[in-house]
This record gives sequence, structure tokens and C-alpha cells, in this order.
Amino acid sequence: MKKTSLATGFKAAALAPRFAFLLITSVFALQVDTIPLPPPYQTPSVNNGPRVVSAPAGAALHLPPGFQIEVFAEGFEAPRFMLLGPTNEILLADSAGGFFGGRGAVYVLSGKERRKIIDGLDRPYGLALWNGYLYVAETTSLKRYKYDAKTMKVTGKGEEIVPMHQFGSGHWTRTVLFDREGKKMYLTIGSGSNVDTGEDPRRAAINRYNPDGSGHEIFASGMRNVIGLRWYPGTDTLWAAVQERDLLGDDLVPDYFTRVQQGGFYGWPYAYMGHHPQPRLPAKPETVDRTLTPDVPFRSHSAPLGMAFYTAKQFPETWRGGAFVAMHGSWNSSTPRGYT
Repeated sequence: MKKTSLATGFKAAALAPRFAFLLITSVFALQVDTIPLPPPYQTPSVNNGPRVVSAPAGAALHLPPGFQIEVFAEGFEAPRFMLLGPTNEILLADSAGGFFGGRGAVYVLSGKERRKIIDGLDRPYGLALWNGYLYVAETTSLKRYKYDAKTMKVTGKGEEIVPMHQFGSGHWTRTVLFDREGKKMYLTIGSGSNVDTGEDPRRAAINRYNPDGSGHEIFASGMRNVIGLRWYPGTDTLWAAVQERDLLGDDLVPDYFTRVQQGGFYGWPYAYMGHHPQPRLPAKPETVDRTLTPDVPFRSHSAPLGMAFYTAKQFPETWRGGAFVAMHGSWNSSTPRGYT
């Protein structure tokens, strides 16, 4: 299996060679009910996935003036999510296997040390630290492990607090996040399909729990595949990056980055980008009418994977308070997008 690398810097292949970053220099609301879009099927749907090729001699990433890039760590199979630990160690989820599953792992990276601390996981993605526990969101299970910040090791077996064994197919990444007070835990579960109806209500939604996995409620719904949750710094405003549906043409449907309203419905599968009805499904005007319009649309099929707000002062001033969004890149577009 081909190995991939981690890198540091701006607009770098920071999680794998086919990933890119988009910088949003300000976070805003569109204040409209529906974004003008082309009609469905204006262009044919295509299968145009990327091909991995060897880097040509002399190939290099180009960065803005003043920025540099270097390989930070390498030799992983599918490094997908990083979390900064309490002693500035980096906790890394290697989601080996992707759609097909595999023996994923969690690593700790500290200085020159690289150590696998959990192995044999089902496509681990989201990580969170709370009250001495490391939470690991696998495709089919959310578990927590006792984590010693001094030794940077876990002790004992993982305690399953949210079973998801029936959700092994379809979108497989799970993001986990705690609120600022540590009283509630948020867990995303993507849809099992492109636009099928009748799925478990926990799918295509942001779910909320107590830290022990009890007290489940749906926080927001109609979000086809949320990959990435963050609080806007210093606030209780939740933001999410969402991958939208395919098979409607090159320019449908825009992926997006949005503030999340509690109890909000964002359209999937009956509507998209506000009040645009899904053409393949029976009309549901009342559902379309209550669909919320996301704040920041991306070019269709760019496939956002995660994001981080920038609050430091080292980068240019115009970037402060904005967000970095990592893009996976397209497969359902005749011209590749989301790679630069």
C-alpha cells in the first residue's frame, strides 16, 4: 500500500498528497434564502477520480512569500486527523482502509518520537481529549481511553460509549468535539447514501451526547456528510464543514462551511443550498421551505475534510480570525477541483 506523509506550511499537502488548503480570510453570512445555481444535469455526471503518479524531478509546492514547507512525519497509510495534546504532542489518527476498512491506529508525535498508542481500529478519524480521556471516533464505534499526558500513553482497553455498528457503510468519517464547559459531546455521522430517504436519523446529522454517551439528541440535521467541527474561538458558535451530494453535474451541489443552528435543518436529501429541491425525490415543499442556507459555499465536489480557525499573529493580519479548510478534491467533476 502506498505510504503518504504529513507536512507543515500553508497550502501544503498536509494530510496526504491529494489534499489542499483553502484560506477563508473572513467568516460571514450570506443573508439570503437561496443561492442562484445552474439547473440540475446541465452537465453530465462523470467519474473522474485522481490518479497517483510519481513526482516529476524538481517538482515543488509553491507558497506565498515568507512561508516555507518541510516534511514533518511520513510513512503512514491514511493520516486524516491531528489533535494537539496537553504537552504540545500531536495525536494522529491513521484511518487505514478508507471505505473498505482496515487496521487503523492512533499515533503520538513528540519531537523526534513517534509511537503507536492504539492499534486495530476501524477507520479512526475524530479525536478529542476530555477529563483525562482520549476519545477516538471509529466508523462503527466511539470509544474513550484513559490518557496519561505525562507519559503520552493510554492505559487499559477502550470503553465503548457510542456504538455505531450498523453504520459501517457509506460515509465513514466521524468527528467528535466537546463544548467549552465539557458538559456536552458532539458527534457527526455522515449519510449512508447520496440522496436515499429513510435512513436512521442519526445519519446526515450532528448528534449531541453527555460525555459518557448518554442523553442522545439530534443537534442539527440534513447535513449529508459533516467532516470537521470547530467552535469559533472565544464563543459558543459551532461551525461545520460539509460535503454535499453528487451526480447532478459539474456545478452541483456546492459543498459548504457554515454556522450550525441548534435544531436547524440543512436540506439533505430533499433540498440543497437553501430552497433548491432535489430532482430525484418526490416533492416535499414544506421540507424545502424550512431548509437553512449555509454561510460559505465552496465549489461543487471540492470535498472539505476539516478546518481550523486562525487566532495567532505570525501570519499576515488579513488572515487573523479566518479559517483554514482542508480539501480532499473531486471525483464527480469533468475538471478536477479542490486540489490547489
